[in-house]
Amino acid sequence: MEQHAVEQHGKAEPTGLDVVVTTMASDSHTWNLVFLQLLLEELGHRVTNLGACVPDELLVAECRRIEPDLIVLSSVNGHGFNDGLRVIEALRARPELVRTPTVIGGKLGISGSGTPARHRALMAAGFDGVFEEGGSVLDFQSFVGSLPVGSVARALPAGSGVLL
Repeated sequence: MEQHAVEQHGKAEPTGLDVVVTTMASDSHTWNLVFLQLLLEELGHRVTNLGACVPDELLVAECRRIEPDLIVLSSVNGHGFNDGLRVIEALRARPELVRTPTVIGGKLGISGSGTPARHRALMAAGFDGVFEEGGSVLDFQSFVGSLPVGSVARALPAGSGVLL
């Protein structure tokens, strides 16, 4: 059977966001990343899943290379708050990533979820959304849906509440 290449005429505009999904250096969990990847892909977005135990330098380098529309940091081990503060500082130190929407979520501490002080500290450090365990997936979906496709220079709403 002969195969023919299909020639594409014109240039179709890409739909959806380019999203990087990752854990941080201390977190070896992956099911949360698989869930997020599947959820985001089902919503029509393109996802690069960096996997577990991603060193800060690699995360920053990959985000600089990919130039995503959204960065999603997920933690399950309870160290997300401390790791997140360090990672957002590294991301925001890069001029090309300073305005890239970046969110964090999951189990961010070992003393329970949803503390207002932790949420405020993460937002003040540079995150555009904080989604802690026990929250609604709909809140995360709403946040993602509020982002314009293909533009990282935007004002973002503050997030709250989903297990990332």
